[in-house]
Amino acid sequence: MPHARIIKTRQRLLQAACLSLPFVALASPFALAGSIAKTCGQNDHYVIGFSQANYAEPYRQHVNNDLIARAKEIPQFELLVADGAGNDNTQTSQVDNFITQKVDLLMISPFEAAPLTPAVTRAIKAGIPVIELDRKTVGDPGKDYTAFVGGDNYKIAFEAGTYTAKTLIPDGGEVAVLEGLPSSTPAVERLNGFKDSVKQNAKISVVAEQAADWLPDKAETAFAAMLQAHPDIKVVYASNDLMAAGAYLAAKGAGKENQVKVIGTDGLPGPAGGIAAVASGQWAATFTYPTGAEESLDLAKKILLECAESVPASVTVPTLAITQDNAKELNDKLKF
Repeated sequence: MPHARIIKTRQRLLQAACLSLPFVALASPFALAGSIAKTCGQNDHYVIGFSQANYAEPYRQHVNNDLIARAKEIPQFELLVADGAGNDNTQTSQVDNFITQKVDLLMISPFEAAPLTPAVTRAIKAGIPVIELDRKTVGDPGKDYTAFVGGDNYKIAFEAGTYTAKTLIPDGGEVAVLEGLPSSTPAVERLNGFKDSVKQNAKISVVAEQAADWLPDKAETAFAAMLQAHPDIKVVYASNDLMAAGAYLAAKGAGKENQVKVIGTDGLPGPAGGIAAVASGQWAATFTYPTGAEESLDLAKKILLECAESVPASVTVPTLAITQDNAKELNDKLKF
């Protein structure tokens, strides 16, 4: 990206020129001592590279759209979004390209944790601040990368488990779980959160769990098999809305759509989203996983525009339970 290199050259020239000056304004386009970013200040242009895990999941598109819209409101920022295509090698190459282009800040939602960790480490060693969004690589935010922004996956799933244990089936029964991609941190955290939570009700038994890799067709196949093996399942918890949709189709195909209560995670808007599915009565509930776009860009502004010396290592965005009590009102308010 030629213009990114031109920006850096201009910043180096400004730094050299200002060595003879007795005073440097806070808005100058280079970093103050101790600031996170190599170059920062209010009056310059900054390129942010975002490597998205994939574009296939509706949630990922929702995140992209939110980030793009919010970034346009910050005149100093240029946001570049790259599709990781659900492939570790592709995403690693994207990060390396962003490093070569000398972007001012990197955002990443890693497809898988361990395979993307070396690329993030290379970005940090190159002096590029890294904000991990929604998913984590291996290591600790604030130490191995700059910051993490996302929902508390364990807590979100724990709330879904509590809703199951206390509201949906307080008298107990059989429950199934559809896990996301096991090598991704949200999948593990959501699985553990839900299973730990339903233990609140000793009458509930988790009789089946299987990874469906976030995909609706895999979820439909997996849950159809679960229903054959355990025909009395009362609740299925899916770690994202796509898998919840697949589970509903499997229940409907087995003639059990009125028996099985479906819970999703993401709370996506739109006619095919989780909020509409709850509003229509197909699902019992879904739990929102906010995009984190606003919070991520707030951190970027602190790092690049305000020359922050430190930022919070972890920013948690809250969830909202979408149930029969509020789904229709929320669905009617949303515009698609």
